[in-house]
Amino acid sequence: MSEFARDVRTGQPATDADPGTGIAPSGQGGATSGSEAAPGGPDARGPEAAGPDAAELEDRWRRALADLDNVRKRYAREVGRERTAERELVTAAFLPVLDTLDRALEHADADPGSIVEGIRTLREQALAVVSGLGFRREDEPGVPFDPARHEVVGVVDAGSSGVAPGAVAAVVRPGYGTTDHPLRPAAVTVAQRSDS
Repeated sequence: MSEFARDVRTGQPATDADPGTGIAPSGQGGATSGSEAAPGGPDARGPEAAGPDAAELEDRWRRALADLDNVRKRYAREVGRERTAERELVTAAFLPVLDTLDRALEHADADPGSIVEGIRTLREQALAVVSGLGFRREDEPGVPFDPARHEVVGVVDAGSSGVAPGAVAAVVRPGYGTTDHPLRPAAVTVAQRSDS
C-alpha cells in the first residue's frame, strides 16, 4: 500500500483509500473533521499573519495625517475662492449705484428738483441691489411687534398713534434680512395702551 494511504491522525493504513492515489474519500478516515485542523492549516498563524507591526501602523498614521492636512488646505483654498466670488458679486451689484452717484455729483449745480430725483433713483437702485441679494426691507408700520424683526427704541400711546396696542407705531430705522436670518432689526416705536 502506498505511503500516502495512511490516516494522517493515527498513522494507520487508510481502509477505503483509492488505490491509484492513496487518498481516502471525503468523510472517511483520511479526512479531518471541521473542528480539527491539520498542522499548518488556517488556524496556524505565523508572524506575518499576526497583523501589522508598529512600523506599518506608524506609516498608516503618518499617511492619514498627511491626507487630513491636504483636505484642510484644499478646504481653505475653496473657502477663499468662494469669498472672493461673493465679494465680486456684491461689488458688481453696487457699481450702478456708484455710477449714479458720480452722475449726481457732476450735476450738483443743477436744478434742486433734479438732484432730489437723482437721489430717489439712487435709493431705488440700492434697494434693488439689496433685494437682489435676497434681503428684504422691513419698514412697515402697523404690523404686530416681533422681537426677532424689531428693536424697540420708544413706546407711544396707542390712542394717539392710531395703531393697536402691541403693534409697530413708526419705523425709525428700517431693518433688512430674511425671515430666518435678519441682517439688522428694524428700530421701531411700539404702541402701548395707556393706564389712564
